[in-house]
Amino acid sequence: MVRDPFADDEAPDLQEVLDALDDPDCRAIVTALEEPMTASEISEASDIPLSTTYRKLDRLEEAQLLFEGTEIRPDGQHASIYEVDFEEVVIALTEEREFETEIARRPRTPDQRLESLWSEVRKET
Repeated sequence: MVRDPFADDEAPDLQEVLDALDDPDCRAIVTALEEPMTASEISEASDIPLSTTYRKLDRLEEAQLLFEGTEIRPDGQHASIYEVDFEEVVIALTEEREFETEIARRPRTPDQRLESLWSEVRKET
């Protein structure tokens, strides 16, 4: 799922958020992500096999609960790094009796916004 890196107010899909938060492995990953980490670091910190970690990272990204950036390395072997991209998840019932999902996020720094844009460009090429 390719998101507009500058669209911070895009509403996530309710079912994707609920599914991700209901998954014990996804919750373990969110708990382990105290700082940005690579998939292998997350796998080790959360004691989840690497192949499973990648699937759970995808699920958390689709639910818009993770931010994927790029760690630039001097050797040219850049790596994806992940960090939690929410402070609060709110599920409300609207006047039309429909569920609405809202994710409170910390404001992104200009560096993070540029990193998002660069990551999306890399995915498209």
